[in-house]
Amino acid sequence: MRASDIERVKGLPLFADVAPDTFRVATAGGHLQRFPAGTMLLLEGDPVDFLYVLLDGQVELHGTWNDHEIVLAILRPVSTFILAAVVLDAAALMSARTLERCEILMIPGDAIRTAMRLDSHFAMAVSRDLAGCYRGLVRNTKNLKLRNSTERLANYLLALRAADNSGGVVRLHHEKRVLASLLGMTPENLSRSFAALQKYGVSVNGAVVTLGSVAALENLAKPDPLIDNHAPRGGDIVADADAEVWLSDLTRAKPR
Repeated sequence: MRASDIERVKGLPLFADVAPDTFRVATAGGHLQRFPAGTMLLLEGDPVDFLYVLLDGQVELHGTWNDHEIVLAILRPVSTFILAAVVLDAAALMSARTLERCEILMIPGDAIRTAMRLDSHFAMAVSRDLAGCYRGLVRNTKNLKLRNSTERLANYLLALRAADNSGGVVRLHHEKRVLASLLGMTPENLSRSFAALQKYGVSVNGAVVTLGSVAALENLAKPDPLIDNHAPRGGDIVADADAEVWLSDLTRAKPR
């Protein structure tokens, strides 16, 4: 690894407070690899031999069942993924695919588990990461089960606005087919939801979405700090450590 890559990895919450000796043990045998777009990094059901750290590019996490595929998250640097499977030394529950050219640090799972046994502080850091991921899963489940597709899209647009600090214009990061899957709907439902948002001042031109009335959109979306990390709480923007699954393509993905 380059020295600059080591510093980026050390900046992750997972490694930020570990002792130098623990960091060396945890990253022992780690190697940096470059993958072209469209590379399948692992398939659900496969044994997980490595913890992946995305340093550059974008990775899609998805699941399949009965010939159906759903996007679970879009990761951006700097992000870890498949941590839970590494801790349990278990099979992957989701597949990972590069969406563009990526640089990925691959750390042997054995090294992570050894470091956890040797250093209780590192084990606690892993626990915090996994707890954040669990809370993100709860947020995602509430978002999917308590809101209809139009309300989910409205909150997604508000989250984009908060993440990019973009005022009344936001840019979609992905093609609409991927966005629809990420939000738990079909492309047809996504189109109908965008049409339904027109009366709330939303207009779409390709990847550019104009929010003509943020207040009207918020009145529909009703952002909630117990669901949305972008929701105001006491006048502030919530910025806790929860790993947001459905919003993980906003800014950079939070480590998981």
